[in-house]
Amino acid sequence: MSLSLLTPALLALNVAPAVAPLTAPTSAASVTSEGAVYAMSNDFTGNSVFAYDRAADGTLSLIGEFFTGGLGAAFDGGEGLDPLISAYSLLLTDNNDFLLAVNAGSDTVTAFRVNDDHSLTRTGQARSGGVGPNSLAYRNGFVVVSNIDSDGIFTGEPDQEGSIRTLRLTPEGRLIGVPLSRRRLENRPSAVQFTADGSHIIVASINAGSAALASQSEDEIVAFEIDGVGRPSRIPTGTGVSTLRGNAENRNLASAIGFEIVEQSGREFVVVTEAREFQADGSPPAFPALQTGSVSTWELLPSGDLAPIMLDVPAGADMNDGQRTACWIEFSPDQSTFWVSNALEASISSYSFDNGAISLIEEVAAAGVGPDPTDPFGTTDGWIDMWISADGRFIYQLFGLDGTIGVYAVNGSNLTFVQSVSDLPEINTQGIVAF
Repeated sequence: MSLSLLTPALLALNVAPAVAPLTAPTSAASVTSEGAVYAMSNDFTGNSVFAYDRAADGTLSLIGEFFTGGLGAAFDGGEGLDPLISAYSLLLTDNNDFLLAVNAGSDTVTAFRVNDDHSLTRTGQARSGGVGPNSLAYRNGFVVVSNIDSDGIFTGEPDQEGSIRTLRLTPEGRLIGVPLSRRRLENRPSAVQFTADGSHIIVASINAGSAALASQSEDEIVAFEIDGVGRPSRIPTGTGVSTLRGNAENRNLASAIGFEIVEQSGREFVVVTEAREFQADGSPPAFPALQTGSVSTWELLPSGDLAPIMLDVPAGADMNDGQRTACWIEFSPDQSTFWVSNALEASISSYSFDNGAISLIEEVAAAGVGPDPTDPFGTTDGWIDMWISADGRFIYQLFGLDGTIGVYAVNGSNLTFVQSVSDLPEINTQGIVAF
């Protein structure tokens, strides 16, 4: 999530065409590895991925920096926090065989092979089919990438309408565009994910209900059916929105960022985080107009339709004094608990989950340095993307305004600080994954 809606212009586009070396390890890990963590620099002059070995106690040791061959970019208001306003800009495939990364400044996607020592070897790159790729989904050899915009004309997030496109990832790690798979969207996407069986793709939007959208779309999430060769359906099979424009409660509209698709009791649920940025009339807010963030859930029906379960469960006691910028989400392996990262507040909230029903456990389960109301970006760590290890024992939290990864041990819904590592650029980083 970003407060880029405070400023109308797109700032910090790519500034150099240089292509960095294919692979450039900078140090060797000296610990027995239990897994790996990868974080993306999103550097405007040469995008790269920092690779870490993960020890049994959750601590990280730097393996090296590996260049994507593309460029990063910022499509926020230039604050350096959450520059792509997205989740899943970095993604591991099944069995952790390949790592995929977006290059928002050069409109491409890069594939790396994950080596036995957790280093990376670049294997392929393909065009994203739009402007500013920012999120990735993978299933059964297909990669769906979302793009921030379609026409390249920028007047800020309120009127951006993006696209999705399907790529095929070969067993060798090449990326090949699927013909006739590009679909225009009616708003700006923030995240994409496949359903468990790969039959549908879900897309979330940050500017649903914006009064500036030519489409006038209020769809917060949309579902598309995927055919056997990876092409999305021409029109969505289902849509969902938690808060309509002009609502009587004067509730800010939902800027959906991260979401998870969860299977329980033979049912499939979509659990969406919602920063509350756009005002009820569809106009973008100034900083004081932000409201408490929330989480909403829908059931994905076999038809591809989306049935609401619980909408607008706030991360606080009321609309105005809770955690305002709910953006990223991670579930425990048993799916009974999930955590939400709140960007501006530099905090994590915890929730319980049971067949689509959710309840706030702790408004602040972990916290770093938060904002000064008079200078919100001047002090906050800016907690953005996060990922949970495959064994569910550790959460890895990216600090978007500090160039740091924070390591937290998981005990039930409780989180305990373990370590921080600071190798990344201090601003404009995006994307983290772990196994």
